[in-house]
Amino acid sequence: MPIALLIVDHGSRREEANQMLYGVADILRQERPEIIVHVAHMELAEPTISQGIEACVREGASEIIVHPYMLSPGRHATEDIPRMATEAGAAYPDVSIRVTEPLGLHEKLCEVILQRAGL
Repeated sequence: MPIALLIVDHGSRREEANQMLYGVADILRQERPEIIVHVAHMELAEPTISQGIEACVREGASEIIVHPYMLSPGRHATEDIPRMATEAGAAYPDVSIRVTEPLGLHEKLCEVILQRAGL
């Protein structure tokens, strides 16, 4: 049963900000080539969450894990994205869709902060 990972950020009017998510997806595909990986933006840009779920289904996903690519468990990560994923997933009743927690607090993120700060 193919599993897909849909990485969802907020979306931006700045195209370079939206393109960054594709780089994340590329890294994930290299790390886990057996997983279908797509990206989506919650608002302001395409692909939308609905379009992202559709792309995963087109590639044969029977399970889609939606990950809010956000730091904190704010309203978008805990309410908006889960609601939008559920609504989009209703068109595919045979596909299991679940939403993860956002990035949150993790020692690896702290390592990145220290690295970026040159410490």
